[in-house]
Amino acid sequence: MKLRVIWIGKTKDAALADLVRDYQGRIGRFLPIDVTEIKDLRVDDSARKRAEAEKILSLLDSSDRVVVLDPTGKAWTSTAFAAIVGKHMAEDPRRLTFVIGGFGGLADEVKRRADVMWSLSPLTFTHDLCRVLLLEQIYRALTIIHKHPYSK
Repeated sequence: MKLRVIWIGKTKDAALADLVRDYQGRIGRFLPIDVTEIKDLRVDDSARKRAEAEKILSLLDSSDRVVVLDPTGKAWTSTAFAAIVGKHMAEDPRRLTFVIGGFGGLADEVKRRADVMWSLSPLTFTHDLCRVLLLEQIYRALTIIHKHPYSK
């Protein structure tokens, strides 16, 4: 299985950027991961969302299984998420792609392209922290699947 994460902008907080790199390395021990950072645009909110949507959609292949992070999405436990990832690994050859939008959220076109919308929490987090949380949950799912002691 191939795994990709797409997000807007660079991780600005140095400590969180270190965590992002750490979890990317940990995930990489289980399967290849590609992180694509889309340049943060300096335009008004409506133009930004449209431009981000165009760029995100241009990066997606028609065969990608797309999971967008959105507050209105489904909430999963770590065990349920691991089951979803494990089922995808076993049964679905498509690349699994996670998308985190910009601070203004995701445009409706991107949400419509999603196979699944996932909410990490009803709480609000910074985008830098969402990146860490997403990668940690992917790593945790892989450790649950492979019965690695990290998940305990």
